[in-house]
Amino acid sequence: MKFEKVALPYATDALEPVISKTTVELHYGKHHQAYVDNLNKLIVGTEFENADLETIVKKSSGAIFNNAGQTLNHNLYFTSFKPNGGGEPKGKLAEAIKSQFGSFDKFKEEFNAAGVSLFGSGWVWLAKDA
Repeated sequence: MKFEKVALPYATDALEPVISKTTVELHYGKHHQAYVDNLNKLIVGTEFENADLETIVKKSSGAIFNNAGQTLNHNLYFTSFKPNGGGEPKGKLAEAIKSQFGSFDKFKEEFNAAGVSLFGSGWVWLAKDA
């Protein structure tokens, strides 16, 4: 399976002034592309050559895992934004955050602390499990 960067659902300058066009072009255009290109080269001739991205992240190690993980991270990152977005969540997500953390402010505090204390990139995700 050949991987490609996820398509941006907005223009490269649509997130300004929060995230600059230059930052999007660098991280999406260069960093993300490098992870995708490296992954495509690394999986040739391996058990992961025809696997989907999530399977590769779950079952690989080393350079394949690193590049698959960063490809998935960047896919999630760039599709999580929208122009004029942000603010407190509503509906089921807001209810779940309040139930788990007590308040949105407490969630933000713990989420930021998790990112700051994580060695390396500081990438953290809020995820739902069973």
